[in-house]
Amino acid sequence: MLTNSTILVTGGTGSFGNTFIPMTLEKYNPKKIIVYSRDEMKQWNMAKRLKDDPRIRFFIGDVRDRDRLYRALDGVDYVVHAAATKIVPTAEYDPFECIKTNINGAMNLIDACIDKDVKRVVALSTDKACSPVNLYGATKLCSDKLFVAGNAYAGGHVTRFAVVRYGNVMGSRGSVIPFFLSIKDKGVLPITDERMTRFMITLEQGVELVWRAFDDMEGGETYVRKIPSMKVVDLAKTIAPEAKLDFVGIRPGEKLHEQMITVEDSFFTYSYPDYFKILPATDNWVTPVDRIKGGVMVTEGFVYSSDNNKEWMTKETLCAWVEQNMERIRERRSR
Repeated sequence: MLTNSTILVTGGTGSFGNTFIPMTLEKYNPKKIIVYSRDEMKQWNMAKRLKDDPRIRFFIGDVRDRDRLYRALDGVDYVVHAAATKIVPTAEYDPFECIKTNINGAMNLIDACIDKDVKRVVALSTDKACSPVNLYGATKLCSDKLFVAGNAYAGGHVTRFAVVRYGNVMGSRGSVIPFFLSIKDKGVLPITDERMTRFMITLEQGVELVWRAFDDMEGGETYVRKIPSMKVVDLAKTIAPEAKLDFVGIRPGEKLHEQMITVEDSFFTYSYPDYFKILPATDNWVTPVDRIKGGVMVTEGFVYSSDNNKEWMTKETLCAWVEQNMERIRERRSR
């Protein structure tokens, strides 16, 4: 599907874009990937890492800027929406700015993609959009709803929208593994609560889920990959076995466990071998077989949470992953 196509990635110089772009170039050989982001230095650094690949175009722009989006989307077939204000305390302290990017930016992109007849759009979401307890999660839930509704809003246009949702990305900038690695020599690791659990997904698995969405979507679906969980205490002991654990308590807007499918979602959720698909509960979109495609509906009351997961990552698996990816983790921390 993506072969010989033109793809635009908003927020394309972030952790996701730095993984999605080289993987997609190698697997699909698209005609062009447009990196749409605000930071010229990150774009310059990415160009060097990609050795000025002629299939890459860089476009300075902000999803808040409606006119700039219209210009950037000329001739684009597919869009991955990765741009967001993501840091929870930042969103709490600067809520107006978070809303401008995560909600107003989503609306700008939806309008522009419809008017430019983009074929398919996949928006990245987060576990924090599932029963949100902080502003960031609330804005992403709103964004998810906007993208799902965009399929009706498109009317007779060809554009279709879907969402992918995943939680803690292993090794991404600002995530717990690079943080623990950066301070382990101090001999003390801060832990919110000894009961805390997190889902564990790699950036590569996140990219594959986006590919899956592009290939499978009819419009309005939310995709959730099946991934293992891990206790944060076990994660810390794997990263720094000799370090002391300092239990600091839950911070504002933080959850003990990540959740990606709620009880309310369960009435519209289907299970597949390696992912779940939440169908939209509007306009009878939950029943057509072209959206279900052989999936099995989950049991009523099903919840997909990091503490009730059937699959758990072992310390040995995490240790092997860290050893294999140490160089890339250092690179991401320096960007």
